Amino acid sequence: MVIVDNVRKHISFFHGLLPGRLAKILSNQLNGEVFSELAVQTAKGIRVSDVDWGTKGYVEKHINDVYALSAPELCVEITSSSNTREEMLEKVELFIESGAKEVWLISEDGVASFYNQHGQRDKSNYRVDLDELV
Repeated sequence: MVIVDNVRKHISFFHGLLPGRLAKILSNQLNGEVFSELAVQTAKGIRVSDVDWGTKGYVEKHINDVYALSAPELCVEITSSSNTREEMLEKVELFIESGAKEVWLISEDGVASFYNQHGQRDKSNYRVDLDELV
C-alpha cells in the first residue's frame, strides 16, 4: 500500500481525466493531429508533455521518427502539486526552443496559462474553447 499512498499524494484522478478531455477538445476544434505523451528531443534530452497538437505537415515531417526531432506547434502540460513552477517553466522553455509555437500549462482545477517565445500571454493564439475542460 505504500506505493499506492505515494501515488495518491502526487496524482489525482482528475489529473488522469484532463488529458483525455483536452485531446477531445483539440481534436474537435483544430485541424491537425493530437498526440498523447509525445517524446520530443530538446536541448536537455527527451521531454514528454501530456497532450500535444500538430499540423498535418508536422506529422508528415516526423512520421518515421523514433521520437520527434522537434516539438509540435502546441505542447500542453497538466500540472500537479508535485510539479515545481521552475520545473514547469523549464519545460515551457525547452519545448519552445524545440519548435513549439505555444506551450500551455493547465492546473488540475482547469486554469490555463499560455506561453510563446515572448513569455506568458493573456490568451492563446489558438482559437480553442476550454470551457468544457472541467
